[in-house]
Amino acid sequence: MELLLIWILNAVALLIVAYILPGISVASFWSALIAALVLGLLNTLVKPLLVLLTLPITIVTLGLFLLVLNALVFWFAGSILKGFHVNGFWWAVLGAIIYSIVSGLLSRLIA
Repeated sequence: MELLLIWILNAVALLIVAYILPGISVASFWSALIAALVLGLLNTLVKPLLVLLTLPITIVTLGLFLLVLNALVFWFAGSILKGFHVNGFWWAVLGAIIYSIVSGLLSRLIA
C-alpha cells in the first residue's frame, strides 16, 4: 500500500515539475503515473550500473557527475514515453533536481 502511495506522490511531483518548468511537459495524470513508474524502474535497474561504470569520473568531480546521470535518466525517460517530454539536457538537469526535491518533500508527508 505504501509503495502505491509513493508512486502516486511521484506522479504528482512530476506534474508539479511540468507546471513549474516550461521545458518539461506531461500530457495527463495517467502519463505522469507511467512516467513515474518508468523513472522508478530506470533509477532502480539502470542507474546503479551507470554509477558503477562512471565511478572514476564521479570521484574526480567529487560526485557532481551524479547530477549528469540523474539528468540523463530523466531525459531518457522523456524521450521514450509519449505523454512525457523533456526539451533538452539542461531542462533535464533542472527537472531532475526539482523532481528530486519535490518528491522528497512529498514523501515526507507519509513518513
